[in-house]
Amino acid sequence: MNVTAVRTFVAVVDAGQFQDAAADLSVTPQAVSKRVAALEKELGVRLLVRDARGARLTVDGQAFLPHARGLLRAAERAVASVRPGSRALRVDVIGRQLSLAGLLRGFHRAHPGTELDVVTLFDSETAVAAVRDGAVDATFRAVSAPGHRLPPGVAATPVLDEPLHLFTGPGHPYAEAPAITPAQLAGHRIWMPGNTPGTEWTAYYDAMAEAFGFVVDTVGPDFGIEPLLDTIAGSTTLATFVSEQTPLVWPAEHALRRIPLVDPTPVYPHCLIWRTDNPHPSLAALLDHLAAARPVRPEGGVWVPEWSRPAERG
Repeated sequence: MNVTAVRTFVAVVDAGQFQDAAADLSVTPQAVSKRVAALEKELGVRLLVRDARGARLTVDGQAFLPHARGLLRAAERAVASVRPGSRALRVDVIGRQLSLAGLLRGFHRAHPGTELDVVTLFDSETAVAAVRDGAVDATFRAVSAPGHRLPPGVAATPVLDEPLHLFTGPGHPYAEAPAITPAQLAGHRIWMPGNTPGTEWTAYYDAMAEAFGFVVDTVGPDFGIEPLLDTIAGSTTLATFVSEQTPLVWPAEHALRRIPLVDPTPVYPHCLIWRTDNPHPSLAALLDHLAAARPVRPEGGVWVPEWSRPAERG
């Protein structure tokens, strides 16, 4: 059903005259007559009759009028649902307990009136495709994993270089160290059962293992963070990595240790990815907020994979 014809019919009813409706719609009276006639032909009934007093509803017109008004209201809601600024900004954060969710919470605290729809997609390929296709407005990712290029019209900017910590139980050889270097990890097992081939985080830790000589153990299954903490707490050989800003809570008897890595400090290079033609005003506000809040990456003293360095050009 032609919404323009329905809107014209309602305008005639409200104005009481074809000519007055034409003026309200900024069209000719002939255009109004043609639209109403086309609607009547589609419905197979007469909706309006003209007499000396103007346009008058038929019995069928009276029955159709409330539905016509409802159709126009539904059309207005449909348009508003996708109008930039009228819908929530949809952002992928990988995990709701990770630092990236914290970045988004910081943005929301600074812009409390902004509606957000937070989603958690799995890997970079899926997330970038969702941005490209408009399923999400933006995603936080490490964008330059080997062999991956952003689609045309999709851009990225660095937002957080997050330092890594070694995470151990109380019996691990480095449990009492105030800090260690990545080189000291050579030959050690780093247990990361959530490292799935093809993901950006697996590419990052594989590059780090190659650079510093440790072994990434992905033997699973991956039951989540709590079983991982339980296993690390009781092991004298296994350790894992956690990001500096990842909030974790564990039983006091686990006596787990977070040990900073230094000289150099490995940092995970988070970026925000978005479509350059996305007009949502809250996306622009998010980009401005992240740019203002982003710490400057030190010139020296940090390590990132070579493939992540193009992200600096954002």
